[in-house]
Amino acid sequence: MDYEFSSDEEQFRLEMRALIAENMSPDYPGIFVEDPQSLREAQAFSRVLGAKGLLTRAWPARYGGQDAPLWSQVVFNEEMWSHNEPRGGQYMGVTWIGPALMIHGTEEQRRKHLPLIARGEVQWCQGFSEPDAGSDLASLRTSAHRQNGSFRVNGQKIWTSYANHAQYCVLATRTSSDGPKQHGITVFLVPMDRAGITVRPIDNLLGPNHLHEVYFDDVEVYDDEILGELDEGWRVMTAGLAYERVGIPRYARSDRILAQLRELTDDDDAPVIAASMAHTLVARLLAYRVISTQENGEPVGVKGSIARVMVTQLDQEVADVAMDLLGTEALATHEEVENPAQAHMEHHWRYAQASTVASGALEIQKMLIGRALLAD
Repeated sequence: MDYEFSSDEEQFRLEMRALIAENMSPDYPGIFVEDPQSLREAQAFSRVLGAKGLLTRAWPARYGGQDAPLWSQVVFNEEMWSHNEPRGGQYMGVTWIGPALMIHGTEEQRRKHLPLIARGEVQWCQGFSEPDAGSDLASLRTSAHRQNGSFRVNGQKIWTSYANHAQYCVLATRTSSDGPKQHGITVFLVPMDRAGITVRPIDNLLGPNHLHEVYFDDVEVYDDEILGELDEGWRVMTAGLAYERVGIPRYARSDRILAQLRELTDDDDAPVIAASMAHTLVARLLAYRVISTQENGEPVGVKGSIARVMVTQLDQEVADVAMDLLGTEALATHEEVENPAQAHMEHHWRYAQASTVASGALEIQKMLIGRALLAD
């Protein structure tokens, strides 16, 4: 399979790089840092992208997109991740919540939420994981019981990214205990300012804005906020996670970091960097294979897990290579270095530690691959 990009797609890549350079600080570190200016910068840039129709470029025109080819969106996603994700957490709404709304949402839900996502005006968070239901999401206990014409939600979610500044949560709840545990789950679209919701940050090495606990204390939700069907939320959740796992091109950031390392190190380090570059190419091609499968309308199956294993392990490999080659210089602050890229390395190492857990633990992905091989 030839995955070479067209001249139009390569031109679009150059235009995206110019737009990022025009709107973002040259040393933009991402939103998971102490300085709140980084979050404000990302939110402003998201609105710029929304105004230009770029956030949802590959969406259908009737939903606020441009009917652009899927590979055009791949170029966009790669440039976002290689530049430390200057749109902040907008990928969540664009990559999987928006598509889930198109497939499972009502027309009223689409009219309400899709334009806001397309304009970059709203942040979503994902209320799936719980203290006793992480990798085994079907064991969730947060409940939604019908009461006087609505539902009352009680429970706790954990590891929730962006919860401190999100306007909406796509929330998985237990609405029935009959049948297998995958049955009886219902997904709601819940405003985060609703009475009874409490967000508490979790201090962690990844930085602020990343991990939170979210508590639901008798929170009222309604039938018209159900995404999909009552008790059938498992289909929505699994489809959404498949989009999220495939749609994050971590290899693009690894590729850029390795290029920066070549500028910061000497020729003695070239073989180590070259080996990681080869691994980066493998990860990229595995991801492209999944995208090509999606483009053809075929089920992704175990290909998605294979790509995810390679991409997430690459993320950590490149982070380790950067720290090893730079040594104590990787700990320098922005004020202490001439090359802004150098100041990102230690932050990238911290962020990469979560890559093999987020959106599906590495061990679970390997188990899925093993089952598929045994089934064959």
